[in-house]
Parts: sequence; structure tokens; C-alpha cells
Amino acid sequence: MKDPDWPELYDRRSLAEVDSTNAEAMRLAPDLGAPTWIFATRQLAGRGRRGRAWSDPAGNFSASLLLYPKEAPQQAALRSFVASLALHDALSALAPEAALGLKWPNDVLLNDGKLAGILLEGSSLAGRMAYLVIGIGVNLMNAPAPAAGVAVPPRSLRDGAGVSVTPERFLAHLAAAYASREAQFVRDGFAPIRADWLARAARLGEQVTARTMQAEIVGRFETVDEDGNLVLFTAGGRQAIPAADVFFERGA
Repeated sequence: MKDPDWPELYDRRSLAEVDSTNAEAMRLAPDLGAPTWIFATRQLAGRGRRGRAWSDPAGNFSASLLLYPKEAPQQAALRSFVASLALHDALSALAPEAALGLKWPNDVLLNDGKLAGILLEGSSLAGRMAYLVIGIGVNLMNAPAPAAGVAVPPRSLRDGAGVSVTPERFLAHLAAAYASREAQFVRDGFAPIRADWLARAARLGEQVTARTMQAEIVGRFETVDEDGNLVLFTAGGRQAIPAADVFFERGA
């Protein structure tokens, strides 16, 4: 398979080692003006959602995309779905037989195990984003040991799909896929992104558990709404959830 060309209007910086690609992107944000991929061969202090550590064994993928959207934070945050779809596109191209799925809010699954995660961070001023950083980690070669309380176990592309891809090659595919999905988002809005995401969603129509900081909500995964909220049909009716960890039913 021929690898895609690097997308126009996107810069890149490659590092042998860094504490966190997200942290590096935020350090560079005031001095850069163009969308830029920050790629690291090794990430020593990666992090996930809610301050969790992100383990980064050798051979896995770590990168962050620095963007300068001028939208309100709520609109900019919908790029977690843009990034999820770009990951699915890139992985599907490299491993067409892989059983992939998208897990709300920002994970890519392989055989019901966590293959990739996304972390959005940024800064806003006067109701508009100053910059947005999309951090992406993919277990290309090695799945880290599962941490206590994780919603789904880690999975690697090599072990789960029998496909070996270097991080550098994966970056080429992901950058091209993201540029295409970003153009779609800017041109057409969230509606087609939402529809494409739902078409690839894991456990749609099934019972799941959403754990927020305050409560545990059990219900049927009905949809994702126009604001990106998880919508469950619960014993008390339809409920939209803006942030939570989602757990699947055992054996489902």
C-alpha cells in the first residue's frame, strides 16, 4: 500500500523523546500559527482523561495535533469525534480486517479492547479558543498492563489484528485522514461527522453504564446528540450525559 502524501497546510515536529506531546504542543502554542503535529518516538509522562497516566511502551504511537480554531469551546470540543473518525479511517486502511469500533467519548476499540485514546486540551479567551491540542495515543505494537478500574482492557494492533505498523508510517496515514475529516467538519458541520461516528459506534442500542463524578447511570445507548452528549434511555427516561466513563455489560 502506498502511503498518503503529507497534507497541505499542516506542519510537523518530530522529537526523539518528550515528557508529553500535549504538554509540548501547549508550550509551543503561543509561537506557532499553523496546524502542527507534534510527534515523539518516546513519551515519558503521557496522560489521559481525568489526569490518568497513559502508558507508552516502545513501538507505540504518541502525537498531538495543535490547532487554532476560532470557535467557542463547546464547538471546538466536537473535534474529539473528528479525531476518532480519523483514527478509524487510518486504522481501517492499514488493517482492513480489524474489528474496530468507536467508544464514547474518545476511544477506538479493537476486538472490544482499547486500541487508542484521545485527550483534548486547550485555552480560550473571550469565549473563543486560542488554541486546541488533540493528543492521540495508539497501542500499535504493545498493549500496556491494564490499570485498576479501566472500562475496557488495552489491546495492540499487532496482537489484535496481526498487523505491524511503525509510528512514523501511522502518522502519515493519520495526518492525511485527519485533514480530510477536519475539512468535512469545517465545511459541513457536525451532522455528517456525528452520523459517520454513530455508524461505527460500539454497543449502540445495548445497555451500558455511565459513571460520572457524581453518579452511575445505567441505560440503553440510544445515540449521541447534536452537542456530542451521550444519550441513554434509562428507567427514568431519556438522559443526556456530557461527561462520563462508559462501561459495557459483561459478556455482551
